[in-house]
Amino acid sequence: MKLQKLLSYVRRAVDDYHMIEEGDKIAVGVSGGKDSICLLIALKHLQRFYPKHFELEAITVSLGLPGAVYDDIQALCDSIGVPYTVVNTDIGQIILKKEKKKIPVPSALKCVKAL
Repeated sequence: MKLQKLLSYVRRAVDDYHMIEEGDKIAVGVSGGKDSICLLIALKHLQRFYPKHFELEAITVSLGLPGAVYDDIQALCDSIGVPYTVVNTDIGQIILKKEKKKIPVPSALKCVKAL
Protein backbone atom coordinates (compact mmCIF):
# COMPACT_ATOMS: atom_id res chain seq x y z
CA MET A 1 0.00 0.00 0.00
CA LYS A 2 1.28 3.42 -0.85
CA LEU A 3 1.89 5.86 1.98
CA GLN A 4 -0.57 8.43 0.59
CA LYS A 5 -3.41 5.88 0.56
CA LEU A 6 -2.57 4.76 4.09
CA LEU A 7 -2.59 8.37 5.26
CA SER A 8 -6.01 8.92 3.71
CA TYR A 9 -7.39 5.90 5.63
CA VAL A 10 -5.83 7.07 8.89
CA ARG A 11 -7.10 10.62 8.39
CA ARG A 12 -10.62 9.39 7.63
CA ALA A 13 -10.69 7.16 10.73
CA VAL A 14 -9.35 9.98 12.94
CA ASP A 15 -11.95 12.40 11.58
CA ASP A 16 -14.91 9.98 11.53
CA TYR A 17 -14.37 8.83 15.11
CA HIS A 18 -13.04 12.13 16.54
CA MET A 19 -9.91 10.34 17.73
CA ILE A 20 -7.62 13.36 18.07
CA GLU A 21 -8.35 16.60 19.88
CA GLU A 22 -6.22 19.72 20.15
CA GLY A 23 -3.29 19.17 22.53
CA ASP A 24 -3.62 15.38 22.80
CA LYS A 25 -0.58 13.28 23.60
CA ILE A 26 -0.82 9.97 21.78
CA ALA A 27 1.15 6.96 22.97
CA VAL A 28 1.69 4.31 20.31
CA GLY A 29 2.50 0.84 21.60
CA VAL A 30 5.36 -0.31 19.38
CA SER A 31 6.20 -4.00 19.32
CA GLY A 32 8.56 -3.73 16.38
CA GLY A 33 6.12 -5.45 14.03
CA LYS A 34 4.88 -3.96 10.81
CA ASP A 35 1.47 -2.91 12.18
CA SER A 36 2.73 -0.81 15.07
CA ILE A 37 5.61 0.67 13.05
CA CYS A 38 3.21 1.54 10.22
CA LEU A 39 0.79 3.24 12.64
CA LEU A 40 3.60 5.25 14.22
CA ILE A 41 4.88 6.45 10.86
CA ALA A 42 1.37 7.26 9.61
CA LEU A 43 0.61 9.31 12.72
CA LYS A 44 3.94 11.13 12.41
CA HIS A 45 3.05 12.11 8.84
CA LEU A 46 -0.48 13.10 9.91
CA GLN A 47 0.99 15.28 12.65
CA ARG A 48 2.63 17.46 10.03
CA PHE A 49 -0.60 18.61 8.39
CA TYR A 50 -3.48 17.78 10.73
CA PRO A 51 -5.32 20.94 11.86
CA LYS A 52 -5.34 19.85 15.52
CA HIS A 53 -1.89 19.80 17.07
CA PHE A 54 -0.91 16.66 18.99
CA GLU A 55 2.19 15.01 20.43
CA LEU A 56 3.40 11.49 19.75
CA GLU A 57 5.36 9.06 21.88
CA ALA A 58 6.34 5.47 21.12
CA ILE A 59 6.31 2.95 23.96
CA THR A 60 7.51 -0.65 24.05
CA VAL A 61 6.67 -2.95 26.94
CA SER A 62 9.69 -5.20 27.32
CA LEU A 63 8.83 -8.70 28.44
CA GLY A 64 12.24 -9.06 30.09
CA LEU A 65 13.31 -11.92 27.84
CA PRO A 66 17.04 -12.42 27.40
CA GLY A 67 18.41 -11.14 24.11
CA ALA A 68 15.54 -8.79 23.32
CA VAL A 69 16.91 -5.48 22.06
CA TYR A 70 15.10 -2.41 20.87
CA ASP A 71 17.95 -0.46 19.26
CA ASP A 72 16.32 -0.49 15.82
CA ILE A 73 13.07 0.92 17.19
CA GLN A 74 15.05 3.60 19.04
CA ALA A 75 16.91 4.46 15.82
CA LEU A 76 13.64 4.75 13.88
CA CYS A 77 12.08 6.97 16.54
CA ASP A 78 15.19 9.15 16.63
CA SER A 79 15.12 9.49 12.84
CA ILE A 80 11.48 10.66 12.79
CA GLY A 81 11.69 12.77 15.94
CA VAL A 82 9.40 10.76 18.21
CA PRO A 83 10.28 10.23 21.88
CA TYR A 84 10.70 6.53 22.70
CA THR A 85 10.30 4.77 26.04
CA VAL A 86 10.93 1.14 26.95
CA VAL A 87 8.96 -0.05 29.97
CA ASN A 88 10.84 -2.98 31.49
CA THR A 89 8.85 -5.81 33.06
CA ASP A 90 9.43 -9.38 34.19
CA ILE A 91 6.35 -10.71 32.42
CA GLY A 92 8.37 -13.09 30.23
CA GLN A 93 10.17 -14.63 33.19
CA ILE A 94 6.92 -15.03 35.10
CA ILE A 95 5.35 -16.83 32.15
CA LEU A 96 8.42 -19.03 31.69
CA LYS A 97 8.33 -20.09 35.33
CA LYS A 98 4.58 -20.64 35.40
CA GLU A 99 4.27 -22.46 32.08
CA LYS A 100 7.68 -24.14 32.23
CA LYS A 101 8.04 -23.54 28.51
CA LYS A 102 10.63 -21.90 26.35
CA ILE A 103 9.51 -18.71 24.67
CA PRO A 104 11.41 -17.83 21.51
CA VAL A 105 13.31 -14.55 21.68
CA PRO A 106 12.03 -12.11 19.06
CA SER A 107 14.45 -11.31 16.28
CA ALA A 108 15.73 -7.78 15.95
CA LEU A 109 13.50 -5.32 14.19
CA LYS A 110 14.38 -4.73 10.56
CA CYS A 111 13.20 -1.23 9.85
CA VAL A 112 12.37 -0.13 6.36
CA LYS A 113 13.39 3.42 5.65
CA ALA A 114 9.90 4.83 5.33
CA LEU A 115 10.74 8.49 5.47
